[in-house]
Amino acid sequence: MNIRFLETFVWLARLKNFRLTAERLHTTQAAVSSRIATLEQDFGLRLFDRGAREVTLTTDGSKALVYAERMVKLMREMKDDMSDKQVFAGVIRIGVIESIVHSWFPDFIGRLHKMFPRLQIEIASDTTIHLREQFNKNNLDIVLQAEPVIGPHITNISLCEFPMRWVGSAKLNIGSETLSLSDLATFPIISFARNSGPHAVIERMLSNSERGSPHVNCIASVATMIRLVTDGFGVAAVPPAIIQRELNEDALQVLRVDVEFPALLILASFRADNDNPLTETVARIAQEAAADFALNWGPEIARLPPLSP
Repeated sequence: MNIRFLETFVWLARLKNFRLTAERLHTTQAAVSSRIATLEQDFGLRLFDRGAREVTLTTDGSKALVYAERMVKLMREMKDDMSDKQVFAGVIRIGVIESIVHSWFPDFIGRLHKMFPRLQIEIASDTTIHLREQFNKNNLDIVLQAEPVIGPHITNISLCEFPMRWVGSAKLNIGSETLSLSDLATFPIISFARNSGPHAVIERMLSNSERGSPHVNCIASVATMIRLVTDGFGVAAVPPAIIQRELNEDALQVLRVDVEFPALLILASFRADNDNPLTETVARIAQEAAADFALNWGPEIARLPPLSP
């Protein structure tokens, strides 16, 4: 029995959607459908009930899932045990933006340590712009950030999408209102670093404000941004993924705004011809950690990305 088909079965049972499963496995919906059909033919029973938007496990499918999960887990453990982890020593230099540091990065680092215990990990946390500069100078092996790096022999893979929401302090008492962009412009705007993707979106969104061009405060530190907004200095557009504690404590509120802020696409960039053989493996581990974060927290916090950046 093809273990890849069983893995597809497990992911479809989790995601309940052919498109999302295809994206997670980096294949096509047709391939997912074909694999499931083959399994159903081999078992001689129906594993899923197909609905208009999602699929659900049949009673037989639920029974089969228990065994499939065991087999997939066992195969993964076998591959780990058969590989010589001692070979993967040395240093890997990882650049990462703060939005990732405050979300799924600890889980990602934990996975790296578990898989490659002899690997030395050097971490640089900075803005996307500065990380890209350091990557282009060959000071970093892989960068986890918000814009693709363009150049020869460079590979960019999508990790996840962070929805972006306008937030403000509970002290402002505006959480129950539906706000326009002009309403937002009455408050000081706190933004990610100048020339970053979110900063460019804010400049574009508020350029035609009825109240004129607002003053945008560009802050390089995410922690500083969160502190300023929590203290009531102004409003900001940030991923809810990085402010879960402040939201749970009601220190910050997600604002209702009549114009949606574009999601932040998170990518890994590495050199395909790099002398370090682990760069792509590390990028794939980051992809798995980001996907699990999205599945665990749901689409309001993080989403699986499009198939390509």
